[in-house]
Amino acid sequence: MKILDKLIIKEFLKTYFFVVVMLVIVVLVLDFTEKSDTYSRNSVPAGEIFRYMGNYGLYLNNLLTPITVFITVIFITSKMAGRTEIVAILSSGISFVRMLLPFLFAAALIGGVSFLMNGWVLPGVNSGMSEFKVLYLDKGITTSDRNLHLVVGPDTYAYLSQFHKTSNTGSNFTLERIQDGQLLAKLSADRIQWDTATNVWRLENWRLRTIKDWGEDHAVGGELDTVLSITPADFDLPDKHYETLKLPELGRQIKILVDRGADDVNFYRIERYVRLMSPFASVILTFIGVIMSARKSRGGSGFQIAMGFLMAFVYILLFILSRTFAENGAQYPVFAVWLPNIIFAAAGLVLYKTVPK
Repeated sequence: MKILDKLIIKEFLKTYFFVVVMLVIVVLVLDFTEKSDTYSRNSVPAGEIFRYMGNYGLYLNNLLTPITVFITVIFITSKMAGRTEIVAILSSGISFVRMLLPFLFAAALIGGVSFLMNGWVLPGVNSGMSEFKVLYLDKGITTSDRNLHLVVGPDTYAYLSQFHKTSNTGSNFTLERIQDGQLLAKLSADRIQWDTATNVWRLENWRLRTIKDWGEDHAVGGELDTVLSITPADFDLPDKHYETLKLPELGRQIKILVDRGADDVNFYRIERYVRLMSPFASVILTFIGVIMSARKSRGGSGFQIAMGFLMAFVYILLFILSRTFAENGAQYPVFAVWLPNIIFAAAGLVLYKTVPK
């Protein structure tokens, strides 16, 4: 069986690579065609375009992994079934579970590479694509940080009407401490600036209002240095910042946001859940794919490959919906993220009872 194992694994990886390359090339060509006018209008250097397409190709490779793995399994297994190879394997006394092992091994190998890509490679890829879009695709579109609201600690909230990244200064700054819906203290300033020498914030023309049981205390001043749990870097975060962080950085950022009591910490947690869950999808879909294609079909493998496409897209759709539910405040976000794998694993176990063993 060892020779057959090697042949299956080799065929699996070879077909997977071919399917990935074909799908990625098709999407890249369509993407280039769509953006070609923008490239020409903004005089984007050819080297930057190729670098962006390389990054986008890596991103697509990881995004399409469930589809490509499932299609690969359906294609290989249906061919083996069509040539009566599976019947011969089972007739020789080899169990169906034993026949599954090389498929699952190859899927686990792809899942492991996907985990490394998700955790350490793709964050840099996503960062590069974000920078490319800002520099070239969104060129000429003015953006400014206005009306910023930040959670800087438990029950503590900051507001700035505008923040200038070049000078690290903000205007109309407000820091409020609110507990159980009651305002306890409010610090306001006309201007706030980051002092690079001392790494503190300097407030200009500040006013402090403290509410107590017997009344209020007021204080004013010209300049005041204060320490906040935010830095100028927090105002320069790209869209979907959590996608640009490596797995260890993601854990540290979650801790920082939890200490601040930030509202958007759930997005970072869900991103970590997704990265830990994704590699298992390859194994689960491989298990289902082999079961679906193990029987010989009179109509050939065309119908089975079409079913493979359908099932893969159903998985992607279910994954997108479950992630959306998790991000929108699901009570158990871990369960919501894992729901596609749970459903497909259960479906695989049900289908397993129908295969010839």
